[in-house]
Amino acid sequence: MLAASVGFALSFLLVAIVAIPFAIKSLGGLALAVMGAATAVVLAGIGSSLGVGIAGEAAAGVTAEDPEKFGKLLLLQALPGTQGIYGFLAGFLVMFKIGFFGAAVADLTMEQGWQIYFSCLPVAIGCLVSGIYQGRASVASINLVAKRPEESGKALIFPAMVETYAVLGLLATILLVMFGVKI
Repeated sequence: MLAASVGFALSFLLVAIVAIPFAIKSLGGLALAVMGAATAVVLAGIGSSLGVGIAGEAAAGVTAEDPEKFGKLLLLQALPGTQGIYGFLAGFLVMFKIGFFGAAVADLTMEQGWQIYFSCLPVAIGCLVSGIYQGRASVASINLVAKRPEESGKALIFPAMVETYAVLGLLATILLVMFGVKI
């Protein structure tokens, strides 16, 4: 199931790249920028949903055996959900940058559209991959809490380490969109 989901995410990215020439003809750089924002939101969301789902399966099994551990497991399950938030933030940042929520939408050149599209890829791909692996690290931590509940603080560190790379992807996207693209 995991391989199929990753395959779907990569297919989405490929379809977006294939659809770009058709969108370019009608909307130009603006279409590229919007597709970049959509790619960031969708791929990060897929990574989060897979990671939360993987961790949720493990947490449900442990909770079925010992309901008292629910509170300690909930945070471990929720951690991979942050990647979806990062992708959502990047999508909104792009929409604000191009004036989508203002009075006038920017008239972007093709070059600017490509710059914004590629600026969204660090958070999109970084959060897709880290969301899945953070879910796997959360499963390992859930298993640790199942056997040694007193170690829940230490168990939180393992999936939190994976979070670092999602944050770096978000930071790269923010810097590229804010300072790398001149509109």
